Amino acid sequence: MIYAGIDYSLTSPSICIYNSSLGDFKFDRCMIYFLSDVKKLQTLFLGNVRGESFEDYNHECQRYDTISDWAIQYLIGCTMVGLEDYAFAAKGRVFHIAENTGILKYKLFQHSIPVETIPPTVVKKNATGKGNADKQKMYECFVQETGVMLRDIITPNKKDVGNPVSDIVDSYYICKSLWQTVSAKN
Repeated sequence: MIYAGIDYSLTSPSICIYNSSLGDFKFDRCMIYFLSDVKKLQTLFLGNVRGESFEDYNHECQRYDTISDWAIQYLIGCTMVGLEDYAFAAKGRVFHIAENTGILKYKLFQHSIPVETIPPTVVKKNATGKGNADKQKMYECFVQETGVMLRDIITPNKKDVGNPVSDIVDSYYICKSLWQTVSAKN
């Protein structure tokens, strides 16, 4: 089975894809893609992590369409997709986020790709043991589990964990949570 975990957003979406025929879930058996508006990250290619640039858009609907097209190109052939569910305490552009995510869900439906939504608290608990972990704690657990210090490689001048590193970490743990859930059922 081929699993995908998506941390979907308007500013820094990330997709982690894992093929279970490669063996147990591990970072080096995943391929991760993300979008960025930071020029130096748009051509980033570090083994199994690849950054790309956003396409230009003239309207929000065009933006949602191009982001979902970017995602779909990697999701074709996936057996199942895990998508982080909406956060109940979300603030800001929640309707824009929902519209953007709705377009992706519709395209996944059109391609007959099953989607499992996973609450953010479940992703965090699976990663850290705590359902309310912050970005820093998620990153620390990622480094401990994988030995990969993404922040030092991708955003070495940033003191705090932010985009796209936190999005990559989230997509990794969304994918892992999906794999664990499906594996437990089988």
